[in-house]
Amino acid sequence: ASVTILEKSSAFLTKVRISGGGRCNVTHALFEPRQFVHRYPRGAKALIGAFQSFSARHTVEWFQQRGVLLKTEKDGRMFPATDSSQTVIDCLMEEAKKLRIQLACNREVKEISRTGGQFSIQLSDGTFLPPFSRVLLGTGGCRTLSLGHLPVSLGHTLEDPVPSLFTFHVDSPWVKSLSGVAIEAEVQVPATGLKESGPVLFTHWGFSGPAILKLSAWGAREFHRLNYTFPLLINWAPKFHLEQIAQVFDQNRRSQPAKMITNCPSFGIPSRLWEKLCLHSGLKEGLRWSELSRTSQHQLAQAISRSEFNVTGKSLNKDEFVTCGGVRLSEVDFKTMESKICPGLFLAGELLDIDGITGGFNFQAAWTTGWLAGTAMAK
Repeated sequence: ASVTILEKSSAFLTKVRISGGGRCNVTHALFEPRQFVHRYPRGAKALIGAFQSFSARHTVEWFQQRGVLLKTEKDGRMFPATDSSQTVIDCLMEEAKKLRIQLACNREVKEISRTGGQFSIQLSDGTFLPPFSRVLLGTGGCRTLSLGHLPVSLGHTLEDPVPSLFTFHVDSPWVKSLSGVAIEAEVQVPATGLKESGPVLFTHWGFSGPAILKLSAWGAREFHRLNYTFPLLINWAPKFHLEQIAQVFDQNRRSQPAKMITNCPSFGIPSRLWEKLCLHSGLKEGLRWSELSRTSQHQLAQAISRSEFNVTGKSLNKDEFVTCGGVRLSEVDFKTMESKICPGLFLAGELLDIDGITGGFNFQAAWTTGWLAGTAMAK
C-alpha cells in the first residue's frame, strides 16, 4: 500500500517529545485489559475488546523488537530506558522511513469529501491531493468544536469537548509560599463525590501532582459545569484516623512537653507544610506541646485531616493537553476503528471520546486504536 502521513505543523510527534517531562511515558505496566480500562473516565467499555487485540504488553514488545527498551517505575509508568522521548521519536520515524511512508509536514487538511468510494483531500493552501481509498483521522483532541470539523463534515457527531488533566488554582498566599513541596495525600471535591489519593504538589498557582490530575480527569465534565470554582478538601495524613492523631498528640505532650509544636512535624508531613498547618489552625507561634489545649488540638487535627481550599480556576498540565469529548464512540467499529457512517474512514487516538488518567494511559489508547486502524486499512 502507498501510505502518506499529513502533518499540520512543521515537525512530527511534538506531543511525544514533550510528554512525561521530555521522557515520554509510553504506557503503563498493567497488562490485564480489564484492569487497564478502569483508568479511563471515558471510553472504558469500548476499549476492552481493543486491548485484547493490542495491549500494553504488545506495545512493550513492539518497541523492544525495534531496539527500544522500556523501564518500569515504582508507580507503574513505563519510559524508554534512555529517559528521552527522542528515543521513541527516532524509532517511529525510522520505522516509517523503512516502510517508505511519505511524510509531509506543513500540510494542514482543510476539507475531506468522499465520492464513489474515494476520498478527496484539500489542503489549507488550496491544493487538492490525488484521491485516497482510505483515510485515517488521528488529529488529537478537539479543544473546541471547530477543531473536529473534519469528522463532522463526513457525518460524525462530536461529544462536547472540555479539558481533562489540569491543575487547580487556589488563591491562598500560604499555599503559594509552599511551591515545590510534595506529599502523599487524599483529595476530594464534596460537590461531585469524587475522591483520589496520591502525590499532591504545591505550585505557585495552587495544587498539581498525580492526585489532582486524576481527580481532574474523573471530574472533567462536573468541574466544567461548576466553572472550575468549588471547595476542595485535602487530608494530609490519610493513613491516620482522628483518634490516632489525638494519640500522637498525647504522646508528644508526655515525651517532649517543652518542644515547640511547629518544630515537631508528625504523620510524614513535610516540615514547611507542618508549620503552615499549625499556624493556619490558629496555634500561636512558639506554643509548646505542654500548652496545647483540647480546643487547639481539635483545630490542628482538623487542619491535618480536612483542610479546605477554594478552587478558583485551572491550568493545563504543562503543555500536555488532554480533552474529554470527541467523536461519539457508538459511531465507530472498535474491532477495526472504521467509521460506521462513512466507509473507508478510520479514526484513532484522542480525536475519539476517550481519555485516560495520567500515567501512560492516553498514549496506550493512541497506540491501540492506531494499530487496529492501520491493520484494518491494510487488508
